[in-house]
Amino acid sequence: MITEDLNESQREAVLCCDAPSLVIAGAGSGKTRVLTCKIAYLLQTGMQPWNILALTFTNKAAKEMRQRIGRMVGEETASRLWMGTFHSIFSRILRQECAHLGFGSDFTIYDASDSKSLVKSILKDMQLDDKTYKPGSVAARISMAKNRLIMPAAYMADRQNFEADMHAKMPAIGQIYMQYWQRCRQSNVMDFDDLLLYTWLLFTEHPEVAQKWEDRFQYVLVDEYQDTNYAQHLIVWLLTQHRQRVCVVGDDAQSIYSFRGANIDNILRFQEQYNGSKLFKLEQNYRSTQTIVSAANSLISHNRGQIHKEVYSCKDMGELISVLQTYSDIDEANAVMKCVREFHRNERIPYNQMAVLYRTNAQSRSFEEVMRKASIPYRVYGGTSFYQRKEIKDVIAYLRLTVNPHDEEALRRIINYPARGIGQTTMDRVVNAARVHELSLWDVLCAPHLMADVSAATKNKLNAFVEMMKGFNARHTGEDAHELTLDIVRMSGLQAEVNRGMEPEDIARKENLQELMDGIAAFVEERKEQGQNALLTNYLQEVSLLSDVDESDSMSEDRLTLMTVHSAKGLEFRVVFVVGMEETLFPSQMAMDSPRGLEEERRLFYVAITRAEEYLVITNARSRFRYGKTEFCEPSRFLREIDPRFLQVRGSGAIGSAATRVSHHDISRKNEKDIVPTIPRGIDARRFVKVTPMLHQSKNMQDSAQSTSVCSSVAVGTRILHERFGKGVVTAVSGSGIDTKATVNFENVGVKQLLLRFAKFKVI
Repeated sequence: MITEDLNESQREAVLCCDAPSLVIAGAGSGKTRVLTCKIAYLLQTGMQPWNILALTFTNKAAKEMRQRIGRMVGEETASRLWMGTFHSIFSRILRQECAHLGFGSDFTIYDASDSKSLVKSILKDMQLDDKTYKPGSVAARISMAKNRLIMPAAYMADRQNFEADMHAKMPAIGQIYMQYWQRCRQSNVMDFDDLLLYTWLLFTEHPEVAQKWEDRFQYVLVDEYQDTNYAQHLIVWLLTQHRQRVCVVGDDAQSIYSFRGANIDNILRFQEQYNGSKLFKLEQNYRSTQTIVSAANSLISHNRGQIHKEVYSCKDMGELISVLQTYSDIDEANAVMKCVREFHRNERIPYNQMAVLYRTNAQSRSFEEVMRKASIPYRVYGGTSFYQRKEIKDVIAYLRLTVNPHDEEALRRIINYPARGIGQTTMDRVVNAARVHELSLWDVLCAPHLMADVSAATKNKLNAFVEMMKGFNARHTGEDAHELTLDIVRMSGLQAEVNRGMEPEDIARKENLQELMDGIAAFVEERKEQGQNALLTNYLQEVSLLSDVDESDSMSEDRLTLMTVHSAKGLEFRVVFVVGMEETLFPSQMAMDSPRGLEEERRLFYVAITRAEEYLVITNARSRFRYGKTEFCEPSRFLREIDPRFLQVRGSGAIGSAATRVSHHDISRKNEKDIVPTIPRGIDARRFVKVTPMLHQSKNMQDSAQSTSVCSSVAVGTRILHERFGKGVVTAVSGSGIDTKATVNFENVGVKQLLLRFAKFKVI
């Protein structure tokens, strides 16, 4: 009964219980079903629930499996299984065995916030600058050492670690780690990483304890084995090395978390470690169309480090994958918005069954903005909306205070950020003076004699802040928003603050700040082209409408999902847009110099593709606004690695011409042929026109745009190609000479009015 609904491969994996088993589960192949059925089968054949250990990576996965097993064998039996996350299971073992390690059974467990707080305390005691030794970065280095099973003494003795810390300008990491380790032991505390480290120490230093637990767990199962780190892998080995009754399930093609310590070699070398192990491949995909599955297969075949499998779909061929090559990042966001709208209207696909996937969090900005303006409900899954991110809110607070010094909330947020020695006690006195004299906080700061009990040194700090803000305020009516913001970010110290550290979260903050600056620069350029003011007040007026975002995270609400590809793992949608497929973006710049890193980026794209059930649209922009200027973008190499039989674009003819499949040459920087993406069924193809490759040098466009001959050739009906907005048709012309303006109806971004002497376009 348990196995009757399984396919042949699933059934074989479930029934094999007498040898180590490696189950390679392709995307959408039903791995959870295999795990739950295997556990139910073990119970049915007489094994007791407390003799089965099932390790997962999330509480959600453990809960889902337990519920499924409960429906098969009864909830009471299922409740007695040792099933849970690595950390929860190992904490249970440590509670029982901690005396061997010198801990009391009542030890407490620190979460990430507690760990960071302890690091801060140690930095203060050691008189180390927390701007150089950022608590988050220090905690991350300690965490990585623990996951590699390196204890403080060994860390300090390792020359490679010391050189890495010197390079990061944090040579005292080893001493901090030692202090952290000792303080935790003195306080009878373990952090999350200790739950792995001390379990490994327990089993290696006390073999009799390891034998006890190996005897206890007669069968061990591990989910998502491709995501295990060094410590998790070794602990599983210590629990199974003699009996070798173990089953691990995973997909090497979806190993995408090396930055968290995951080691793909754990799954690739499983069969070398466990002699006589059996390999089972779940290759039937229940999620996606055959076209999507075949495209993913052709992509991942370029990876050398893999266990080969040929996934196939139980569904029909479905629609070809659309490759949508857009003119610019703004054109890309608008094109995706239109596709979303039309899938929703024409195919009746709910918004919550569609997702936009991007490589970096910073990319969400342009999509959030266009969805907001188009009144399409959306949510940022697994992250924070762009304008709600701390580093962005900090900059916006400085801009608000520049325009309006009496903005109390903005002032409170940034008066001591970055830190300038203005503490809460001082602010309490400022607030009290403001209440007594019925003035704004700014008025009080400008009249320090109104504050009681404030030292001369503190008044000097307050005065320095006031003078800086007065300087910014004096410029906001005469300089464009981008020029002024560059100085605000630099002179306030925000830029230096954000640029500290090289941990993943530090890099994300830098990317977010750069994306904000690029957004402001694009705003200024667009306003100037349209003959409008581009001052800070104009920018704040627009951005205030984008900042008030509903942060609801409910999957049940009908909202379009915006997320990074990493966040999308394990999820599925009827329609998926994979955006920003360009070199240095996807694959990322950091991965391109490393064969191993490049293979992980390819696996990440594989994960993105296989999230789609019915429709997949892949987009890239020919140019992006970066560092204050338009830069040419080269299409991602991964696009050329997908078998062209599964991709589709339009030919070089008119809109009504027959569609043709794309060749590798089409998705190339060198392609000179005009192409038009084929939009999937349900999307109005009339909304899209053939794409003319952008000029490599934006200066050529600017020169042509500013020439008298080009401007004079613009008339009603003229077709133009704009550097940022794409193709459009002139619907009206007004003014003369340098004041000539053209109203243009663009294919994707709608109607814009351009001041021709500033506009970057060419007549086509």
